[in-house]
Amino acid sequence: MTDGFGAITWWGFSPVLDLQDGHDGHSSNVWQGNHKMEDGPLHILLVGAGDLRHVLWTISRKYRHKKRKVFFYIVESNLELYARDMLFLTIALEPQKRMGLQEKTELYLELYGNILIRKQSAEYIERMSNEFIKMVTDIDYLKKKLPVVELSELKFKERDFLDAIFKFWRNPAIDGVFEVSKYWDLRVRKLLGTRYDSRMNVYDWDYQMRLAQREADIINIHEYKSWRETGVAFEVREADYEIPNKTMASGLILTHEGEKHARRGYWGDILVSPYVALGIQCEDKDFFKKANKMFMKTASNIAEYNITAMLHEIAHQRVYYLPKEKEVKGPVEDQGPQITEITEESVAKSTQDVKEEEPKMNVEQLSKQVEKDVCDELEKTDLSERRPLEEEYEPIHVENVSITFLPLGTLLDMGKKSKYRNLFDVVYFSNSMVHLLKPELNPTFADKANVIVESARYMLELKLEQVKMFTEKVISIGKDAGCKSPDKCDPETANFINMRFERKKDD
Repeated sequence: MTDGFGAITWWGFSPVLDLQDGHDGHSSNVWQGNHKMEDGPLHILLVGAGDLRHVLWTISRKYRHKKRKVFFYIVESNLELYARDMLFLTIALEPQKRMGLQEKTELYLELYGNILIRKQSAEYIERMSNEFIKMVTDIDYLKKKLPVVELSELKFKERDFLDAIFKFWRNPAIDGVFEVSKYWDLRVRKLLGTRYDSRMNVYDWDYQMRLAQREADIINIHEYKSWRETGVAFEVREADYEIPNKTMASGLILTHEGEKHARRGYWGDILVSPYVALGIQCEDKDFFKKANKMFMKTASNIAEYNITAMLHEIAHQRVYYLPKEKEVKGPVEDQGPQITEITEESVAKSTQDVKEEEPKMNVEQLSKQVEKDVCDELEKTDLSERRPLEEEYEPIHVENVSITFLPLGTLLDMGKKSKYRNLFDVVYFSNSMVHLLKPELNPTFADKANVIVESARYMLELKLEQVKMFTEKVISIGKDAGCKSPDKCDPETANFINMRFERKKDD
């Protein structure tokens, strides 16, 4: 393998979308309150999205739209992606009593974009793998623990394969099981060839001449080069990132001297980065402020904010506000432990609360009492690495949402099945799987459907001329499948190619 994109899409190559936008007469970017009216159900098909970002983002913003049931149907090229989807959905639905908002955000980002993770994160994967094994082997247990997920469409051999993936995740052995840093370096050497010794200059050129030129310069050059070198995108806290992230292990059939060999390794992206999916767009425009013509924030900061906001909105169904230095906004339960400064005023206030039988407590004693109260409160709200492993997993309740994983390689056969006829209101294709947008599939489209195709804008190995050719090819494929050409689509700036399908009366 010589390309930098890899054979498996661990993350998408486009920013996150709310797939309900455009289906109730307004955009979620101009939210004006909850909508009490109900609409008919919305059925969304995602082909090759690579991660669960669009699904979770759409779920988190459901309350911004008219009330309706939303059904997601997911088709991927690898079962390892289904396993990761279940993992990230589980993290997103972690209840407050098991894991606080900040810890959920850190865990999500770490497992999403790092080939190396912390010890407590590895322990979380191992512990939850036991749950996943029960889920894929017992449908009743799945309904209890992750009721929004539907696995019944998968073939028995696919569920058996998922079972094997989770057993691999559960294995606590490290040495020799998945030497991901070694695999990463081998991929980089293969990609760069004779340029390997000057790879830092190559990373710099890729950033300056490709990534930054495509309006992704909010990605800091240092974080991008660090990710290219180490495979670690999000260092959310000062910690040791040294344990292989086994959720990024996948198999690939390689041909050597005429013989085929199965190899487990890291076969994902080593060129674009996970920053594009989560860290280049943001609802809070303060993240794009500049000082001395340089961004004050990085893509990592934006990704952390986006995931925090998403997880908060899933849990509480209301907008997340970033706490300010002087004025804290947002629910107290999501702000973490509140530290009280010990001053004469706080001591005086505490004096009023002291019981009458302790009237002679002096200032020093009061200071110690206030400090003890703060420490006690911190202990109550402690979100240490042990808590997620001690409490039983009971997911946050999500209303009117269903996520169905479909069998691999059966997309074009869906047009022959009556249960999928005229079903999908929104159809999303990744740029790597748009070749499956064929006339055989359009019987599954609703009479009026939105067809969204990820552009090749951030496929950095492609020149802009090739990106334009890709867009033209996608529009041609869409026409053959009965879609109308988009009114406006600048290949150099469009993240998605939006087309409209309308069934003719005689079809």
